[in-house]
Amino acid sequence: MRRALSVASWPLTVQIPLLVVILMVALSLTVSQQVLGRLQATQERHLQELGNAYLDGLSSSLIPAVLRRDVWETFDTVDRAKGMYRGLAAAGTIVLDPAGRVLAASDPRMFPTGSNLPPDVTSKFAKGGGFRTEEGGTLAFLSRDLVYEDRKLGSVYASFDTTHLAAERQEVLMTLVATNIAITIVLAGLGYFAVGRMVRPIRLLTDHLQQSAKAEVMPLSPEFRSAVGETGRLFRSYGRLVDAVRDRENLARRLAEEERLASLGRLASGMAHEINNPLGGLFNSLDTLKRHGDKPLARKASIDLLERGLAGIRDVVKTALVSYRSGGEARALHPADIADLRLLLHPEAERRSLTIAWTSAIGGDIPVDATMARQILLNLLLNACAASPPGSVVTFSARRSGETFVVTIDDSGTGMPEEAAAYLRSRDVLTTLYEPNAGLGLWLVRRLLIELGAAAAIEPSALGGTRIVVTFPFNHEEAFADVA
Repeated sequence: MRRALSVASWPLTVQIPLLVVILMVALSLTVSQQVLGRLQATQERHLQELGNAYLDGLSSSLIPAVLRRDVWETFDTVDRAKGMYRGLAAAGTIVLDPAGRVLAASDPRMFPTGSNLPPDVTSKFAKGGGFRTEEGGTLAFLSRDLVYEDRKLGSVYASFDTTHLAAERQEVLMTLVATNIAITIVLAGLGYFAVGRMVRPIRLLTDHLQQSAKAEVMPLSPEFRSAVGETGRLFRSYGRLVDAVRDRENLARRLAEEERLASLGRLASGMAHEINNPLGGLFNSLDTLKRHGDKPLARKASIDLLERGLAGIRDVVKTALVSYRSGGEARALHPADIADLRLLLHPEAERRSLTIAWTSAIGGDIPVDATMARQILLNLLLNACAASPPGSVVTFSARRSGETFVVTIDDSGTGMPEEAAAYLRSRDVLTTLYEPNAGLGLWLVRRLLIELGAAAAIEPSALGGTRIVVTFPFNHEEAFADVA
């Protein structure tokens, strides 16, 4: 597996010529085997034909001598026949009488007259006559019976040297090997240059893509786009890709700039909104000071309200609303903060002739960020007043419930739209489809709820409008600066 992966990682200019070499080697082995096999079969057939011609001529000359059992004439005939066939290298000839004994042989010392042939010699010749070659050897064997007037006079055994035939086959093999090597080298070189030319566009695109990964997307030169065929289509497709990427990058930069400006606009609008909300109550306190400043209780209540209201405005400016949290300066929610909400809401309720049913069952400080909680509750109360018709009722209830602070607000309006309710309940910090249509106060409330980990439950109210139940979890880990 590791070797296969390493070969697969080689470039195409190496893989394809290597494949050509492998295919040529396989083809060369197959062709060489077929050629050598056919050549050997042709040589053996030709040798057999020459051998039969040799025995034909020898038999006609031997029959008179064999009839007379003339050993010397038989030997002389065999000896003279060796030089008559130049294309046939006779290695040895043995003439046998009807009893199978040696009558004469081209080598009388090895096969004396009257002796029997050894079994290892007779086993080399085909039984009943015929042609046989020595497997892996350098001799061929041919035998024939001497027949005169349908009477067997004896047999002739002849062997022929096949060394020159093996040398011829070896020469043909070397020629095939040399030719195949030359063809393989030429084809591999042609494959290398052809594949190199074919993959040049891919290599060019690869270089551009690698450079584009490090820096800006690089376009091709104009002359490459004018190429024809598949290469031209590939270059033009890459050019369109570069144009699309550049257009997308430009669009992304414009969108980022627009989003930045929109964020700054929301931040500025939010700060103005949150600063403007308590101003009515603060002006009301100033009016109270003008008219009843000589009364200690009225003066103290108005000054305390002014102080807390201005501190809230200071916190809003300091924290840049919800985009930047102030570190280490959050304070716990006091019962006076809840009472301030009623005073801050009084000018709006009086303007719309609304009745505020107020219930607060907290007797001490609550470990919840006071600035953010006041912003959430003031926005929800102002929205409830805006949704309620003149002369109707808005109710407010605040209480502890275990480790949470629960506030319930009911209005007498027509009910909150489902899109607005889903948007307020959502815990997704990202922009939703409804956000562009949401009021600025609703957007601020949702952001503050997420930051505090609070939850808002929205349901129908007994007053006919909407009930919003906000649950603030206690934050015991955060250090509040003003905890008593």
